[in-house]
Amino acid sequence: LRAGAGAAVSSPAADPRDPRREPAPLASGKLGMRLLLLTLGVLFAATLSGYLAIRGRAEVWPPPGVPALPASLWLSTALIVASSFSVQWALRGIRRGLQRPLRLGLALTALLGVAFLVSQTLNWFALVAASFTARTNLYGFLFYLLTALHAVHVLGGLVPLGAVAARALAGRSTGARHNPVEYVAMYWHFLDGVWVVL
Repeated sequence: LRAGAGAAVSSPAADPRDPRREPAPLASGKLGMRLLLLTLGVLFAATLSGYLAIRGRAEVWPPPGVPALPASLWLSTALIVASSFSVQWALRGIRRGLQRPLRLGLALTALLGVAFLVSQTLNWFALVAASFTARTNLYGFLFYLLTALHAVHVLGGLVPLGAVAARALAGRSTGARHNPVEYVAMYWHFLDGVWVVL
């Protein structure tokens, strides 16, 4: 009788359809990635707040005599946005257990990330050739600070992206084991969003 009563008490908690069942705890890897992105978000938000404070006090913005920003910054934007789509393609592929879109998506994301950095470097060279540097004025300092800060994080993101791509090429990512791909995608989408704000 006691065994039967115990089974009756415990069975609702074991039933996955029970609405009173507690939600599964957040995976430690995903929690860690969210905390990392939160930290980076605070960093970029603080930097942008400084920019907005300086801009709010300026009578004229941008300051007179500052050359126009290169139109090729739109190319940089297109590249980083496209890389967000490609990493999502890779993630969707591996969630379905498909290796080809995973590998192609990761390779394309890495290529677009490198192309973004090359584009940004050319943008900086063009501005330096126009005598616009970080020492020109506060506008120049903030422009180079924000874009360089973002570029450093893109460069840093290429390292885990390369590791995940190597893992994919070795066949170690499957539909049931694709957490590293998801973490890289989260980071890359974050970088995309930050650049659009910038």
